Amino acid sequence: MLLPITLTFAAACALLNLWIATRCARIRIADKVMHGDAGNDLLARRMRAHANFVEYTPIVLILFALVEMAVGASLWLWIGALVYVVARVAHAFGMDADKPTVWRAGGALLTWGVMVAMAIAALMIAYMATREMPVPPAMAARG
Repeated sequence: MLLPITLTFAAACALLNLWIATRCARIRIADKVMHGDAGNDLLARRMRAHANFVEYTPIVLILFALVEMAVGASLWLWIGALVYVVARVAHAFGMDADKPTVWRAGGALLTWGVMVAMAIAALMIAYMATREMPVPPAMAARG
C-alpha cells in the first residue's frame, strides 16, 4: 500500500533531523567539542532541540502512517504533516534563545496539537468506524 503523505512526511522529517543535527555539528566543529556540550549554552540548547525532535517524531509518524492506511490520503493529513514540520522548525529556532520565545512555545504547542489530533483521529477510526468490536481469536475459539 502506497502512503504518499507519510512517505513525504517521513522524508521531510529525515531532512529536518539532518538540519537540526548539523546545527549542533557546526558548533562542535568550531569549538572542538567531541562529547557533551562542554559548557557551551547554545550547543546545549541545540542538542536539546535535536533530542526533542527525536522524542516526538517517531510516534507522530506512526500515527500518520496508521491513520493514512485506515482512511487514505486526505487534505487534512497533508495539512497536519505540514503544520508538524513547520512547528519543529520553529521550535528549533526558538531553542536558540536563552529565554522563552514565541517560536519555541508555538512550535511546542503545535507539535502537541498535531500529536493529540492524530491520537484522537486514530481512536475515532478504531472505535467509531464500526459498531462491531472485533473479538480476539483466543476468545472467539472458546464460544
